[in-house]
Amino acid sequence: MITANINKQEDVDERCKACFIKTYQRLFDKFNIGIDQRQNFITLYWEILNKNKHLSSPEIQRELSIAFCNITNIVDPFEKDKYNSNAIALELYLKWKPKVLSSLNSFDLALRLAIAGNIMDYGANNSFDINDTINTVLKASFAINHSILLNNKIKEVQKILYLGDNAGEIVFDKLFIETIMHSNVTYAVKNAPILNDVTLKDAFDVEIDLVADVISNGYDAPSTILSKSSHEFLNVFNSADLIISKGQGNFEGLLNLKDPRIFFLLMVKCDFIAEILKVEKGSFVVVNMGNPNS
Repeated sequence: MITANINKQEDVDERCKACFIKTYQRLFDKFNIGIDQRQNFITLYWEILNKNKHLSSPEIQRELSIAFCNITNIVDPFEKDKYNSNAIALELYLKWKPKVLSSLNSFDLALRLAIAGNIMDYGANNSFDINDTINTVLKASFAINHSILLNNKIKEVQKILYLGDNAGEIVFDKLFIETIMHSNVTYAVKNAPILNDVTLKDAFDVEIDLVADVISNGYDAPSTILSKSSHEFLNVFNSADLIISKGQGNFEGLLNLKDPRIFFLLMVKCDFIAEILKVEKGSFVVVNMGNPNS
């Protein structure tokens, strides 16, 4: 077990630090990492937190991931998880696409499936039940629901930027993009493997390039960090009329912008995000932080 004084640092929220520890504990157990390598990581863990107090949680997670990979010589710890998530989601895609097409409200159904896909997160969970989550989301009342506003905006705008989150989840994003039938959608992924976030390889594996232009954001944090993003991505970001942002990581990176173009779609998986949004953990939200009513 990783043992450390979690109360040692005060700049990073305690709940985020506990989540960091759980992530790497699971990886240590998964790959049977030896005690010396575990202890080396613990040492680097505190060094990283102490040296990077100015960084956001996703940026710190990036530094921790790099440290883990360097210590263990594992290039992509979530490679198999991502492959399996995509395979599971592609099977569900075949089941749900006809239902979306025949639905009286295809937009709402595809949107709910896209949000349900957000549970496919091995960075936050050791396991999950996507079918159970789909059933829950289909019946749920969203804690914050700006979906009508989102639907109206989609019909009005010329350029949409869609910020991807996790492998597996991306397949439900693909179904949502197919459903809205917009002619100019760009789908952004991470620049390199980080947790189970989507990369270019994952995007092409599920053929989301058939329904959107696919680009990298130029950085490998589990978020969208504009100050670290590529010029290509920033050009697309700045010129977009509407931005659909999936997951908690992207939410953390962009929420302070209060940009009226951005709609955040996510399942609230932790108390920290629940506190920010003033909703209960486990809630589902479609929220536009630039909306005066949000």
